[in-house]
Amino acid sequence: MISRFTAIALLLLTLCLLPAHAKAETLDEYLTRFSYQERKEMKVDSKELVELLKKGEVQFIDIRFPEEFAAWRMGSAKNIPLNELPSRVGELDKNKLIVTACPHNDRANLARIFLTTKGYRAKYLEDGLLGLADLLRGDTAKGLIDATK
Repeated sequence: MISRFTAIALLLLTLCLLPAHAKAETLDEYLTRFSYQERKEMKVDSKELVELLKKGEVQFIDIRFPEEFAAWRMGSAKNIPLNELPSRVGELDKNKLIVTACPHNDRANLARIFLTTKGYRAKYLEDGLLGLADLLRGDTAKGLIDATK
């Protein structure tokens, strides 16, 4: 059995070794540490998303309203509307990269910022669901479905 002091020291060491984006932080803290590297790392394009989905390394979240999701959707996405995200954040897996998406990317980036400040590794789909729909034709769609069965 380890001492209380040792347990606290290990916890603090673990927190210090986590990447900055893995810690919960305030919006002020996030903005203060924002850099060119963070700007680059906050995005994922459709091709990279498809590869991550094939590997099972990502949780893909469509943050549109339920009516938008019902009208058309991506089969591999889970719908958690942006306005429900704070109350449903517990449905997300902190061990996976979370990729948020909407038709373009405005709401998806808001969701990404929220998740990042809650300690999740999150990116947004840079080319949006419209870009993903354009990519998922023919062989690309078949390859994704076959790989995720």
